[in-house]
Amino acid sequence: MPVITFSRNVFLPLTNVCANACGYCSFKSRVADGCVMPKEEVISTLERGAAFSCTEALFTFGERPEREAGFTAYINRMGYPDILSYCKDMSRYAISLGILPHTNAGILTYEELEELRPVNASMGLMLETTAAIPAHAHSPGKDPAVRIEMMENAGRLKIPFTTGLLLGIGETRDDRIESLEVIRDLHKRYGHIQEVIVQNFCPKPGTEMASCPGASTEVIADTIRLAKEILPSDVSIQIPPNLADASLLLDLGVTDLGGVSPVTIDYINPEHPWPALDALKETARGYQLRERLCIYEKYCDPAWVAPELFGLVSELAKKVY
Repeated sequence: MPVITFSRNVFLPLTNVCANACGYCSFKSRVADGCVMPKEEVISTLERGAAFSCTEALFTFGERPEREAGFTAYINRMGYPDILSYCKDMSRYAISLGILPHTNAGILTYEELEELRPVNASMGLMLETTAAIPAHAHSPGKDPAVRIEMMENAGRLKIPFTTGLLLGIGETRDDRIESLEVIRDLHKRYGHIQEVIVQNFCPKPGTEMASCPGASTEVIADTIRLAKEILPSDVSIQIPPNLADASLLLDLGVTDLGGVSPVTIDYINPEHPWPALDALKETARGYQLRERLCIYEKYCDPAWVAPELFGLVSELAKKVY
């Protein structure tokens, strides 16, 4: 019986403040009271995650929030010089509870990736597309060259990495092929791409692209087929089960259903709740549904894991793999 994997996670958006202004995004918020997730809430959420046997703490925040006027005062008030320091501290708390951190923070420099590596089992950045599209006109961090450079730096640092495509944001089929080929070539060079997410854009009320239809099931299916054809066989192909009808797509080459949380909502797409684990089993009928860590089994090795994390990674790997 073929295997479909998933990760049991807890989702922690440390801030919605972001220097980018994408035409499809409703995640971004202005600098104001409450723009940073309080430390007490992060801690209590992590503790609930531990109680529900979550193995992944997914930390996200808007890209370069310090570039937004007034944000630094809020993060300083919490006792941190910047959002990355806050993320590192909360990552350490997650580790103390036996949960592996995975951070998706937008663009980070080589030095910042290196700084975060000792407290993160894996990291991620959606490539989205290699195309220059109107939706990214006001988002300097969505410049494809900038994103590819960060992915390459993660490879140089031997960080197990997640990336992906966002479908229906103005790209063409040729653009999707080129994006997959770029990811393929990075993996051939560094071997660090553990999974590629094929994610469909969901229109959000109040955004520039609210009236755009998004990607059809046919486009999603075609992209999964392309991913299976283009990507190396050791790269997992993931679809988010709360954004598309996974039962119609699994047979096309999908091997993973991503992070599913018994504790928190999908803050990026709050209108699409995570399926309960029982429902996930129904979605994956005909497959063996198997839990995984945020770091895939082949990367649970000293070459890919910082010494500070290797003990916990090894302990969890024995239970899960």
